Amino acid sequence: MIGVEDLVKRFGSTVAVKGVTFTVDDGEIYGLLGPNGSGKSTTMKILAGILRPTSGKVFVSGIDASADPLRVREITGYVPETPILYESLTPIEFFNFVGGVRGIPRKALQERVEALVRAFGIEKYLGEMIGSLSFGTKQKVSLISAMLHDPEILILDEAMNGLDPKSARILRELLLQFKEEGKSVVFSTHVLALAETICDRVGVIYNGEIIAEGTVEQLKEFAHEESLEDVFLKLTESQDEVAGIVQALRETL
Repeated sequence: MIGVEDLVKRFGSTVAVKGVTFTVDDGEIYGLLGPNGSGKSTTMKILAGILRPTSGKVFVSGIDASADPLRVREITGYVPETPILYESLTPIEFFNFVGGVRGIPRKALQERVEALVRAFGIEKYLGEMIGSLSFGTKQKVSLISAMLHDPEILILDEAMNGLDPKSARILRELLLQFKEEGKSVVFSTHVLALAETICDRVGVIYNGEIIAEGTVEQLKEFAHEESLEDVFLKLTESQDEVAGIVQALRETL
């Protein structure tokens, strides 16, 4: 379980996160949705023990993320918005490195690497330098490395970026399996149709604040809209702007 209490993060005079509060239960997929610059990625980095909050509390499986960030990193798998990898290594070298750092027994590591590599279809790239790979393949390497140690919690920031439809479907099924095992997922995406089908609850973050939270159906009812996309645009004050841009294009093109 994850508990976030009155979370604040400042970068100098800029307040990126302003008193955010939410929980994620065991066996739940929670979608954190927001436009670029809303504080979404900052919040997820704090959950993963990468950043320290300015104030507020984050508890991950009962562990205070500020007091013991290393322990939080041990039990979580984190995929950032842009893959952060050792580009001078090959994927198999990187997986072995991650396995060593994580203390994964050799046989278990080999079995998990083989299963995940096969699932995401990157067998032919295992001997290539990571720096030479496409963005989508790097994203698959990042996802696999985050899952190798069978974490209690997955924190995925725009993890669908660059994935082909088959790989995106496989990731979706893996997340559902993860949920069935009683584990937690915090998941951000710009693919709102995916969030609508996979998330148990959704929090909409805008200008550093959670402005709405609930099941997809609850948010639709709250905003009087029929799709999560329309809910999102309405709550983030983008609906009229989008309509105006589309109308201007129709008149120009």
